[in-house]
Amino acid sequence: MKIIPAIDIIDGKCVRLTKGDYSTQKNYNENPLEVAKEFEANGIKYLHLVDLDGAKSKRIINHKVLNDISTKTSLKIDFGGGLKSNEDLKIAFENGASQITGGSIAINNPALFLEWLDEYGNDKIILGADCYNRKIATQGWQKSSDVDVIDFIKDYESKNIRYVICTDISKDGMLRGPSTELYAEILEQTNVKLIASGGVSSVKDLETLKEIGCEGAIVGKAIYEGKIKLNELSKLC
Repeated sequence: MKIIPAIDIIDGKCVRLTKGDYSTQKNYNENPLEVAKEFEANGIKYLHLVDLDGAKSKRIINHKVLNDISTKTSLKIDFGGGLKSNEDLKIAFENGASQITGGSIAINNPALFLEWLDEYGNDKIILGADCYNRKIATQGWQKSSDVDVIDFIKDYESKNIRYVICTDISKDGMLRGPSTELYAEILEQTNVKLIASGGVSSVKDLETLKEIGCEGAIVGKAIYEGKIKLNELSKLC
């Protein structure tokens, strides 16, 4: 299973939110590149980089951070946040993203998202399925919908999506464990490569996600709060 640390960016800084609430912002490092280099030094190969300014502004904002990390580390970066146009996508890939994640765009403008999927292929385009009470949330989790998360994933699987990042917003930043039952249900009902996100608080959580068949797991706050040590993660890589 891929171990994928997360770096969330606001004003060029490495931050974390709780349940996607911008008022809970906590800054962890002024220099995201330092954080990325530390991940790399501990054997990490993947990075989930989220432009929270972009998610709120509906356009890519922190592409310079992406460029900095992609040119000064060997990390394979999945980039998301604010990707709403062909120009945004072009900027992301030109600045070093290995993959991009589309969440809001996949529900608000599915025609464009499917164009990206067709043009770049399903190894490059990840479906972001962020949900609260099983309903898809959009625009940096500021808006909710009536779309069931499993129906959402099934629909896009039928349209050739391969990778899915599913975040249970109610778990995000809470350090109380991931939504293992939801992820197991998704894996039972689909054949997507599922990357679990939200709530990971221990190595045991990661081992459980691996056991149920997740392709990868995103780890954020647990690292920054010292609940999981980087040398523990390196043993799982």
